[in-house]
Amino acid sequence: MKDIWNFDGCVSVLTGEIELLKKISAAQDKVRQAVMNREWVDFDEKIAEVNRLGGEFASLDIGRERLFSALAGTAKPEEKSFYVLITRLPMEESRELSRLYRELKTETFKLRALNENFLAYLNEARTMAAAYLEAICPARGGKLYTRKGSKVSQDLRSMVFNNHF
Repeated sequence: MKDIWNFDGCVSVLTGEIELLKKISAAQDKVRQAVMNREWVDFDEKIAEVNRLGGEFASLDIGRERLFSALAGTAKPEEKSFYVLITRLPMEESRELSRLYRELKTETFKLRALNENFLAYLNEARTMAAAYLEAICPARGGKLYTRKGSKVSQDLRSMVFNNHF
């Protein structure tokens, strides 16, 4: 099925993606704050919200790709850059799409930067936890065990210390 170029549809999709990115950023900020403050109440719901918004964004992104491929139509491969394609449109449409596309890219870069910082924080926390375990239990040789004595993965996803002897 060949998609048809639709300016209003493209504006709607780009605007929807921008709004969703802002919502995703806010939801991820809640997750980030919960992790940093060690607030695990409703954590699964916060993660589910981020995943739900991500799914909505993915479906909008598919629509955006279809619209842009319809705009590209029979363009030569070297002319398939978004900014080159919109030069074929009327000036006002071109400006509006350019503005929306820049805003979409800006929001995407912001979200990427926040995620990279958060991942760095998590990796540092994981490294610190592993170093702490090695320092307090050097005899365990880097292995983790359940309370029943069976060996478990060292991914440190969830761990509880029983310091009651």
